[in-house]
Amino acid sequence: MEKILMAGAIAAGVVLMLAPICIPILHKLKFGQSIREEGPKSHQKKSGTPTMGGIFLIAGIVAATLLISEWNAEIFLALFILLGHFILGFIDDYLKVVRKHNQGLLARYKLLGQIIIVVVTTFVAGELLSDFSPTIWLPIADVTINAGKFYLLFMLLVMVGASNAVNLTDGLDGLASGCMAIAASCYAVICLLTGHEELAIFCAATVGACIGFLKFNFHPAKVFMGDTGSLALGGAFAAVGILTRTEILLAVVGFVFVCEAMSVILQVISFKTTGKRIFRMSPLHHHFELGGWSEIKVVFVFWTVGLIFGVVGLTML
Repeated sequence: MEKILMAGAIAAGVVLMLAPICIPILHKLKFGQSIREEGPKSHQKKSGTPTMGGIFLIAGIVAATLLISEWNAEIFLALFILLGHFILGFIDDYLKVVRKHNQGLLARYKLLGQIIIVVVTTFVAGELLSDFSPTIWLPIADVTINAGKFYLLFMLLVMVGASNAVNLTDGLDGLASGCMAIAASCYAVICLLTGHEELAIFCAATVGACIGFLKFNFHPAKVFMGDTGSLALGGAFAAVGILTRTEILLAVVGFVFVCEAMSVILQVISFKTTGKRIFRMSPLHHHFELGGWSEIKVVFVFWTVGLIFGVVGLTML
């Protein structure tokens, strides 16, 4: 427990130390967020707020994990997945913010990067982790299914789903970082209960870094994490689910992320098939904003829902 608390404290400390240095640099480099015109009008005032704050957010996680954990294959795989998604997010942000390419990193190249991450992870885990197998555990029923050759596809769906869901959630000040702090806290407990103590340290570092980041990201935000941070956090979330063999629980503990992603999918399907929208605007947090909720209210309600489903996930374990 002492190591877990230390990891969280160090990660938060690194973020709190780096943020005052990095934010002015991001300002000077004019790495400002562009706000889409079709978004809520209240968000237009956020235009120009520095983005790519995920650089020092992820630095906090990596530093604390390497300093406190006992290095093993699980830790290096978790960091590999985290940093792999960090690189993809950084390239995406760089193309959009610096090179002014509206689309950023094309989806097919992002998917190719994630396929490489999945293949490397599967190979290394199969070679170095004795308890790693192509199986999927179903909670409640407590049944394990052998996915065989389809496990690679399942892992890819988990990584793509988690990273994009967290990315979509990052649309309000403090929303993604707060929800991730809650989800990672729950997964720290899951890691301990399933005998993955070092991964619990990785989760604690994620919690600490997100809490430290909230000091600068809560409304009104002084910095945004960008895809640099959100894709990496989503990758980290997928990593702990895969490495603890609790992939299905990710959808419960990360229920807010799932709702955000599903709202976008359902909105697109509905509009393309019927010409009608289900929500006022997607992702889901914008639906409530346009319904009259303040940004802070939406964030706190979503945090509360995240906490409730985090507890539900723990009881299912």
